[in-house]
Amino acid sequence: MQKKVHFISIGGAVMHNMAIALHKKGYIVTGSDDEIYEPAKSRLQKYGLLPHAIGWNAGSITSDLDAVILGMHARANNPELEAAKALGLKIYSFPEFMFEQTQHKKRIVVGGSHGKTTTTAMILHVLKKNGIEFDYLVGSQLEGFETMVGFSESSKLAVFEGDEYLTSALDLRPKFHVYQANIGIITGIEWDHINVFPTYDNYKEQFRIFAKSIPQNGALIYCASDEAVNELVNSMDIEAKKIPYTTPKFEVANGKVRVQFEGKQYPLQIFGTHNLQNLMAAMYACQEAGISHDQFLTAIGSFTGTAKRLETIKATENSIVYRDFAHAPSKLKATVNAVRELYPERKLIAVYELHTYSSLDKAFLPNYANSMQAADFAAVLFSKHALEMKKMPMLSEDEIAANFGNNTQAFSNKEALYNWIKNHYSGNENLLLMSSGTFDGMSLEF
Repeated sequence: MQKKVHFISIGGAVMHNMAIALHKKGYIVTGSDDEIYEPAKSRLQKYGLLPHAIGWNAGSITSDLDAVILGMHARANNPELEAAKALGLKIYSFPEFMFEQTQHKKRIVVGGSHGKTTTTAMILHVLKKNGIEFDYLVGSQLEGFETMVGFSESSKLAVFEGDEYLTSALDLRPKFHVYQANIGIITGIEWDHINVFPTYDNYKEQFRIFAKSIPQNGALIYCASDEAVNELVNSMDIEAKKIPYTTPKFEVANGKVRVQFEGKQYPLQIFGTHNLQNLMAAMYACQEAGISHDQFLTAIGSFTGTAKRLETIKATENSIVYRDFAHAPSKLKATVNAVRELYPERKLIAVYELHTYSSLDKAFLPNYANSMQAADFAAVLFSKHALEMKKMPMLSEDEIAANFGNNTQAFSNKEALYNWIKNHYSGNENLLLMSSGTFDGMSLEF
């Protein structure tokens, strides 16, 4: 008999992907939302899953539902949620449902303040190259994968990107706690989500809980180059096997990277110290799945990266324009340094948008000091309207520029920023555009 599930907030990035994945698995899927944007709208429509009307409808919740899956966007007083409770239905957050679907499989969970998506994508790429079946959850659309969520009836392995943000309106646990990792990865710890974790110690504690929960027959793979991670892991009595990693030996020549490991050289299409660290985390995770180091390093040579992670949006003989998702200070610095390292002789223009709650917080700004120091020219965009909408204290251009340092220019107007870029970018420099948003809708064509 077909199982029947209903999604409250089906339009979310992960939620609509999970809906499609369950539909393809043979489930009867329905859903609702108070707003559905592209590309979710077209993708749901393609599979006949787009709600007939926008908004919540308690009548959609019926006693024959096997499960109701609740998105983070839904509030605790959502009428459909209240109807599901009244009927005594099983209600899952999407992390809980991912665990429910994979509880009898070995779960690799990639945690950390940065590098999660890339590390997860590397693992999936190599597993696929080596013909190993798996369930998965990743936070970006990947080449070769139709959805960000996938289920397999016959797999014995599941790979999850383990976000530390809260699970749902009903469940205030970080998502990566819910997945109950057998193999856990911590790529780095840098205070984030300060609206949820008001102190650094509170934020760091979430990774302590994650590491402590890994069973004795499992493994904790961690970046020993990250001071906070190293201190945390070495201060704990962890039952699981501990596997530290650092940056491997590598060489850069003519804009290409070769990693050196166990006496062999392997060409790569990715670059940057942070990505090479991600590569090592992925390699040790794949080792736990039965893939040798040589198999991994051979397969990873065809990995080109993920969308909006040092993604090339324009390339000429004398210039590359990159788009990157960087938002945390350490990721910002690592991304700028990676481009500088690959093209040391070429001028570099780095542009960043303050977009997340943390990045727009006045108290958090000092963390960005010298994060774009490796660039020849640096600029930051912020939106006064966004600050008003978030009911946050207003910032000034001078204040932001002073916190970033290194002669960084700050702009609150996208047209002024665009003109600044045009004045500095002649077509003979590398241009790096970093944001988890859209630069307030600014054109990215240069």
